[in-house]
Amino acid sequence: MRRRWVRGFALRFLYPLLMVVGSFKKAKKEQFQRFIINLNNRLVRAENPKTKKILLLLPHCLQIDECTIRLTHNIYNCERCGKCEIKDLIQIADENELNLSVATGGTLARRIVGNLKPEAIVAVACETDLSSGIVDIYPLPVLGIPNERPFGPCVNTQVDLEKVKEAIRFLSSGA
Repeated sequence: MRRRWVRGFALRFLYPLLMVVGSFKKAKKEQFQRFIINLNNRLVRAENPKTKKILLLLPHCLQIDECTIRLTHNIYNCERCGKCEIKDLIQIADENELNLSVATGGTLARRIVGNLKPEAIVAVACETDLSSGIVDIYPLPVLGIPNERPFGPCVNTQVDLEKVKEAIRFLSSGA
């Protein structure tokens, strides 16, 4: 319980303070967001939540931009061509019997969480969306994994699949 209080303090007070400072020092803002994500992940791990009711929440930018099928309504419409990591993430979700959703932004992500009512979330997104999303749905435990952006923001992003698998194993082990 005490650890959840610490996480709440970090997310409700430290995060806004860092974002105010970051608004004056733009170069530091993403660094502050990454700090909050890492701090949250450490505190969630210390709380040691265990559940099988996990949501794997992904950003739409993991889908390759050349794809003609939009996955935001149903990720299982994916043709599994292998050009992006969606195919692998579907397989990971299926193997672990997880809910899997793609969101185009914070509003849709919050609606998905409200509809599915998971007990924990493994979320992939950029630092901006991930840090604000973690704050928005506190006290729900979220393990955040920042996506990789080799082609710039919001297009053909990638994620370390091993980090996703490890986060799922952590949250579900012993549940």
